[in-house]
Amino acid sequence: MTPRRRDARGPVPGLLAMLLWLVVLGCTRLPDIRYVKTPPLPDGGQPAVSRPSAALSERMAQAGIDPGRLAELNAAAAGHTLIPGNKVTLLFDGPQTLGAMSAAIAAARTSINLETFIFDQDELGSRFADLLISRQRAGVQVNIIYDCVGTLGTPDAFFARMREAGIQLCPFHPVNPLRRLGHWKINHRDHRKILVVDGAIAFTGGANISGTYAHGSLFHRKSSSGTSLGWRDTHLKIEGPAVAALQWLFVETWFSQRKDGLDPRAFFPPAGEPGDKTVRVLGSRPGSDFEIYRAYIQAMERATRSIHLTAAYFVPDAQIVQALTDAARRGVQVQLILTSVSDNSVVHQASQSYYQDLLRAGIQVFQMKSSILHAKTAVIDGAWSTVGSTNIDMRSFLFNQEVNVIVLGDGFGREMEDAFTEDLKNSTEVLRQDWERRPKGDRIKEWAARALEHWL
Repeated sequence: MTPRRRDARGPVPGLLAMLLWLVVLGCTRLPDIRYVKTPPLPDGGQPAVSRPSAALSERMAQAGIDPGRLAELNAAAAGHTLIPGNKVTLLFDGPQTLGAMSAAIAAARTSINLETFIFDQDELGSRFADLLISRQRAGVQVNIIYDCVGTLGTPDAFFARMREAGIQLCPFHPVNPLRRLGHWKINHRDHRKILVVDGAIAFTGGANISGTYAHGSLFHRKSSSGTSLGWRDTHLKIEGPAVAALQWLFVETWFSQRKDGLDPRAFFPPAGEPGDKTVRVLGSRPGSDFEIYRAYIQAMERATRSIHLTAAYFVPDAQIVQALTDAARRGVQVQLILTSVSDNSVVHQASQSYYQDLLRAGIQVFQMKSSILHAKTAVIDGAWSTVGSTNIDMRSFLFNQEVNVIVLGDGFGREMEDAFTEDLKNSTEVLRQDWERRPKGDRIKEWAARALEHWL
C-alpha cells in the first residue's frame, strides 16, 4: 500500500500512486505489549537507556557536543525520562499555530530548525518561505527537513530559492530510488512536524506548512458558490529543558539522510525551568520500540475515569480496540471525536468499519462537522495528555517517523478537556440504532477498505 500525502487535499497522483502500490512491503506487525520488556512507563518507571548510534555519536562529537550528554539526549527523545520545568502552550488551529511559529522565527538570533511533512507553495507557504529566507540573510542559520512524498506537489524551484539564499535543505527519502541507492525506503516517511528556534523554543503537533491552515476551522467558506472547509488541528509551543529532546530528534533525522551541512554546536544551550509542566517526548521510527503506540495503550489500560480521544485518521489495530472497549466496560467514559469529512475516502471508510463494535461496547463516537479534522490528541483521566503527529493507524505506528509530547498534570489536562468540549459542540454523535441501519453498500465499502488496514 502506498504512503499517502493525506495531510493535504487528495492522494498521491495517478502514475506515482500506481508505482508505489507495487512496492513489495514486509509483513511488519505491532508487538503484543504484554510481552514487551522494560517499556517506558508514564508513571516514571525507566527502562535501560539506549545509546545513539556510533555514526551519530561521532558526528556530534565532531560538532563539539559533550559525549557524556549524548545518551541523556537520546533517552529524553525516546521518552525514557520525565522532563520537568517546562512551559507548554496549547495552540488551537492554524492561525494561532502559524502565528506563534512566525513570531518565534522572526525573533530568531542563531538557528532555526524546521522538520515538516508538507511544505506547500501556496500563499501561506510562500510567506513562510520568505520569512525563513529573510532570517537566513540576517545571519540566522536555517535548516529544513522536508518529506519527499509530502512535498510531491511542491516545485523544485520553490526549494531551490531557499537553497540559493543559504538555507540548508535535507529531503527525506527521495521518491527517485537513484538518489538513495542502497537506502531507498519509499514506504518510510517523515511525518513529524518540529520547529526549534535558537535551541530555546520548540513547536510540535499536527500542523503542516500549508494554506489549509490559513483560516480557523469552523465554518470557513471560500466563496458563495462553494465551501472550503477549514482544517481543525492542534499544536504545542514548548519552552524549557524538553526543547533539547525535540532538537535531538531533528539532528538524528538529519544525519540519517545527510552526512554534512549541519553544525549542532549551538543547538543545545543551557535551559532553565520557565514553567511547571512535566513532559515526555516520544519520537518513533520504523524499527524502533513502538514508543508512542505503547504509551497510548498503557495510558488507556490505566484509565479510571475518562478517555477523550481526537483522531483525524482512526484505523486502529486489535490492541487499541481492546484497550478502548475494556476501558468502557469497566465504567470509564470513552469518547472519540473522529471526522465526518476526510481528504482520503479509503481511510474514512476503514475507520467507519470499527464503529459498530465500538458502539456496542458503550463507546461514544462523534463525527466533527463543518471542519476537516486533522488533530491527533488525547486526554486521559484529565491528567495525561498528548499532542503530536501520530495518527491512530498502522501507517503511523509502523511506517512513519512520528513525534508526540505527553504532558502530565491536571492543569494542562483542563486545557485539553476544554478544547475537547469545544470540539464536541461542533460534532454530531453517531447513535448505535442509526448506525446499524446504514445501507449495505456502505458496509461493503467499509469491509473492502478495512482489508487494507495494515497500510492505512
